[in-house]
Amino acid sequence: MKRIIYVVLLAAIFWYVSASSLLLSYPLGVSIQPAGQEIPPPAGEGGTLSLYGIDPYTLDPAVSGEMTSHVYLMQIFSGLVRFGDNLEPAPDIAEGWEVDSGGRTYTFYLRQDVKFHDGRKLTAEDFKYSWERACAPRTGSLTAATYLGDIVGVGEVLAGQATEISGVRVINDYTLEVTIDAPKSYFLSKLTYPTAFVVDMAEAEGGGTWWRSPNGTGPFKLKQWRETEVLILERNELYYGGVAKLNLVVFLLWSGIPMNMYEMGEIDVAGVGSNYIEKVTDETGPFYLDLRVVPELSFYYIGFNTARPPFDDVNIRRAFSQALDKDKLVSLVYKGTMEPADGILPPGMPGYNEALSGLEYDVEGAKELIAESSYGDVSRLPPITITTIGRGGAISRELEAVVYQWRENLGVEVTVRQLEPERFLYHLAEEKDEMFSSGWIADYPHPQDFLDILFHSGADNNYGEYSNPGVDALLEAAGVEQDSNSSLELYRQAEQILVDDAACIPLSFGRNYVLVKPYVKGYEMNPMGFAKLNEVSLGAD
Repeated sequence: MKRIIYVVLLAAIFWYVSASSLLLSYPLGVSIQPAGQEIPPPAGEGGTLSLYGIDPYTLDPAVSGEMTSHVYLMQIFSGLVRFGDNLEPAPDIAEGWEVDSGGRTYTFYLRQDVKFHDGRKLTAEDFKYSWERACAPRTGSLTAATYLGDIVGVGEVLAGQATEISGVRVINDYTLEVTIDAPKSYFLSKLTYPTAFVVDMAEAEGGGTWWRSPNGTGPFKLKQWRETEVLILERNELYYGGVAKLNLVVFLLWSGIPMNMYEMGEIDVAGVGSNYIEKVTDETGPFYLDLRVVPELSFYYIGFNTARPPFDDVNIRRAFSQALDKDKLVSLVYKGTMEPADGILPPGMPGYNEALSGLEYDVEGAKELIAESSYGDVSRLPPITITTIGRGGAISRELEAVVYQWRENLGVEVTVRQLEPERFLYHLAEEKDEMFSSGWIADYPHPQDFLDILFHSGADNNYGEYSNPGVDALLEAAGVEQDSNSSLELYRQAEQILVDDAACIPLSFGRNYVLVKPYVKGYEMNPMGFAKLNEVSLGAD
């Protein structure tokens, strides 16, 4: 979903290596209770689900662009549509919709029983306000152009040339008309992203950090948030979609190693990093029956700054890609929990190409490419730095292994520079060096969400500044092609060019390994990494 932890992206986002790196993107597990912290007892029959978490960067849906914050936003806020069990857009606040014969104008019919957490009734005007606020330059959203940009008039609002989105029209209190610039099969899916969620105008217009006590429409309300300690969600009794079975969901923030506390029986769900994979996959061990392995529509990669030497030279990009043994990386570092990636679209994604031709591991071939490049020899390469997420501590094991392979195979020394998570997630465009380590989790299961958003010229999330008019033309044609098979074939063609051109180095596709206590019922994580906590209950083993 999402820039993965962003990114990444992984993201979260982004990286899946050890328990410590997992915490940056997946507040899914459980953890040690901080000293002196009081956890509320179960309130009534619904009880309390305890999970591990880290502080969200923001709870403003218009601004959030990473998975850490989205874990909470998905529970507190809601939008016109959501993903159903088959990952197709399903009714949410909109109980239904119609599309005109041209495929450009959508008429949404809103439920009339939707209320904000404070009891105020929601109307179509609230959506018009929320989207115009998201696109207003003063909001500073880095996601509005990506997820609302297909709507006619959004560009003018983003540019400060208008204050109203001309393609959004309120017909009456419960009918909203939306016109997009061209027929696009993925438009409804984009509306499942938090940028399109509805916010309370009276609250948001107050400015400041209003989102620290948000008045949403989702299945849970924010009851308490003490930074670095605890964040508590409380059941919303006014929720229109079926009141949650749990009374409370308690996220213990920055409180330890999830696996350890799960083993001690102190919490209910734990994401499993590669450090513990042998322990949980042992069929004779105590955790095997609790283990769930969930395929994830995610993609982890090394990005090139193609606007800066030496990676403005395709031969250098290809050489760095062919100098990495991804099979060894997945086997030794990820311990088989990931799948080596030749391309960009993960297995399970529409358009996934089993016949795609990747850049194979070939050290001698990589050296020949450097010799054929404009530099001729590694000694003439400028200094190279790779940007990664972190707070100045040890770098992740996978990045350490990647840098080691470049040193051993090419004789190139790559410096690693860490950026604090908040700077990496929201300022990578300005902060990146010659390379960056990142990832992406699907916001919706459509190849446009990977190929177009990450690699189209000028796209907000195209941090590598890659530009190829031929790829742009294919992506644009695929986006408006109404025949599904023809559209997917155009996306496959674009992906092959991106791989051949070494637009990035695909490293791996992800899976989620999660432990769930037997008494936790209904905890199901989707391929985008989210669980519907309002469907979870606690019962006997």
